[in-house]
Amino acid sequence: MKITRRVLAFLLLAGAPFALLLAKAPEKKATQQYMAYVGTYTTKTASKGIYALRFDPATGKVTAPQLAAESADPSFLAVHPNGKYLYAVNEAGKSSMVSAFAVEAGNGKLKLLNQLPALGEDPCYITFDRSGKYVFVANYSSGNVVVFPILADGKLGEHTALVKDEGTLGPNKERQERPHAHWIAASADNRFAYVSDLGLDRVLVYKFDAAKGAFSSIPPGQSGWSRNGHTTDPSIRLYPGTGPRHAAFSRHGQMYVLGELESTVTVFSAPGLDEDRTRSIQRISALPAGFSGRNDAAEIAMHPDGKFVYTSNRGNDSIAVFAVEPAKGTLQLVENVPTGGKEPRHFAIDPSGRYLLAENQLSDSIVEFRIDPATGKLTPTGETAHIPSPVCLQFLSLR
Repeated sequence: MKITRRVLAFLLLAGAPFALLLAKAPEKKATQQYMAYVGTYTTKTASKGIYALRFDPATGKVTAPQLAAESADPSFLAVHPNGKYLYAVNEAGKSSMVSAFAVEAGNGKLKLLNQLPALGEDPCYITFDRSGKYVFVANYSSGNVVVFPILADGKLGEHTALVKDEGTLGPNKERQERPHAHWIAASADNRFAYVSDLGLDRVLVYKFDAAKGAFSSIPPGQSGWSRNGHTTDPSIRLYPGTGPRHAAFSRHGQMYVLGELESTVTVFSAPGLDEDRTRSIQRISALPAGFSGRNDAAEIAMHPDGKFVYTSNRGNDSIAVFAVEPAKGTLQLVENVPTGGKEPRHFAIDPSGRYLLAENQLSDSIVEFRIDPATGKLTPTGETAHIPSPVCLQFLSLR
């Protein structure tokens, strides 16, 4: 295929999935040990904050969880790439906060460094820019995203960006009554941020200035998103009523967007490329055939080897397993596996790719599954950890 200067310029500009084409995930040794940190809801539950348990990918064994830090409603966590710090959002309406912790060597306990207001209501996602110098936060109820710098001692500094999502609302009057930022991620070249907004049925694209930690909208005609001289909106549009929640990228340019409201995965071959970006290459249900009950899709993740995609269903209470078609990146539903509990709000695949741990929020349990490397299918191992209201799990390598 001939690559024109226009296309080449776009590939350099767009960032996320295309740079991942060249990036190979580092292989993890089976002997490597991990700490798994679990975020929870503490309001009206027995939880006291963030819990920690040790995980051995060679055997799949997990230790009994221990309280790592008392914290109010730490509903989503992010472990810094340097392994020294952990950051959490404290989801508490107008009183929401963002917390920075130091990881204590040896015992894995967390020491609170500082807390800052989230500058929005009900933060539900936290992550880092590609340099690890900034924290990105998505505030669900207020529909805005915020950038906080990470200081030399791991503390959070005063915010450097605050942007409110804008656009046309989706048709679901109960759930899409206003913008709802639900997920945020930096592009691979760190020049853009993708924001999944459930209320707008879009994945928005903001320009990111890594020198200043600033977000900005992309003015028409200055985005690089153009075709035949016609400029376009760089946001990625979903089918009305989809309610995009989280997204995942492949190494080959595909973007997989999980729709919470319609329990679907929408596959885009080259998000943001031009006006064709509004035409997905696939939209597939994450539910088993014949299911007609209430369901809210929750989490999506790409397996480290790129051959499988997993999503979780709350209501059907299952993990959907998809096989990835190598050439196009489209999906085929392989199976739906019960999670052994209620409301799997989140799950995590361990860094070795051998196991999947599903957090059942309303059953106070984390259930472990072995991943078949050939088919992607899941088999319960019998390992279960009991933690009140678990809603997020992140791994930390024990060097």
